[in-house]
Amino acid sequence: MTRFGYTLMTEQSGPQALVGYAAAAEQAGFDFLVSSDHYFPWLDSMGHAPYAWSILGAATQVTERVELLTYVTCPTMRYHPAVVAQKAATLGLLSNGRFTLGLGSGENLNEHVIGQGWPTVAVRQEMLEEAITIIRRLLDGDQLTVEGDYFRVDQARLWDRPEQPVQIGVAVGGAEAVRRFAPLGDHLIATEPSAHLISGWNDARDGDGLSTSRAIGQIPICWGPDKNAAIDRAHELFRWFGGGWQVNADLPMPAGFEGASQFVRPEDVGSSIACGPDLDELAESLRPFWEAGFTDVALVQIGNESQDRFLDEIAPELLDKLRASAPSD
Repeated sequence: MTRFGYTLMTEQSGPQALVGYAAAAEQAGFDFLVSSDHYFPWLDSMGHAPYAWSILGAATQVTERVELLTYVTCPTMRYHPAVVAQKAATLGLLSNGRFTLGLGSGENLNEHVIGQGWPTVAVRQEMLEEAITIIRRLLDGDQLTVEGDYFRVDQARLWDRPEQPVQIGVAVGGAEAVRRFAPLGDHLIATEPSAHLISGWNDARDGDGLSTSRAIGQIPICWGPDKNAAIDRAHELFRWFGGGWQVNADLPMPAGFEGASQFVRPEDVGSSIACGPDLDELAESLRPFWEAGFTDVALVQIGNESQDRFLDEIAPELLDKLRASAPSD
């Protein structure tokens, strides 16, 4: 059965609003919540970038049922992997086992702030592999000393951690990443509805005798009572979205995304992101994910001003349509 989530989009809303949206999303009937983890918004017009881990901690206390997930955290530069493990274990306890740690190799936009430069893709993948190994061992209860290629850990131990270790999702975008990370993570995370990614991930895990994974995707929509106004809002805030991962991972500042997307037209955004009041059209935009085999899909509702009405009035009906259309087993 496909599960549907709501995105706490830290780039477009402030911390108090996001905690309120978490409670409202559970009330609306979403199965899980994902949170981005950014130091900058993609575009200045988005206007926000609060600390995701504080918001998630607060969200554990205003929700009871929904799962919580980072989508995704980079555990290699802004955060040392030993600190990520401590944060994940604490959220696992605060949420009573509802937290999953989503990890990825990050974006220059967020990681350059510590002044250590931006590694090549190959190095970022090596760093992520080493970081996941450290995080996994600490979540399993090891007292750990490591002298790695990228990280040092000196007698680290997590004193407060859940009885069942927090599970780890890993964001991947190609065959090499699948080969490297399928044995290390519990679940696959991807933003493209690719059946090939899922089959490759599952094959790699089957070959190592590992358990079945979830495949967790994400897609933006822009509900609004006026279709043209919704397209304009999506263009204002999300025109960076079509740049592709190679662009999104490497540009260092919102100004770079402004420049890279300056010739993207509203009609271009409207053809790639479902916008407007038609709930059937919005629901249909998720079909490629469940047809590709994704078990979980998180929605991004574009625009801070639209969230309250979307969650209170629109989301319950939209979820009914999604659950009626998606596979039931």
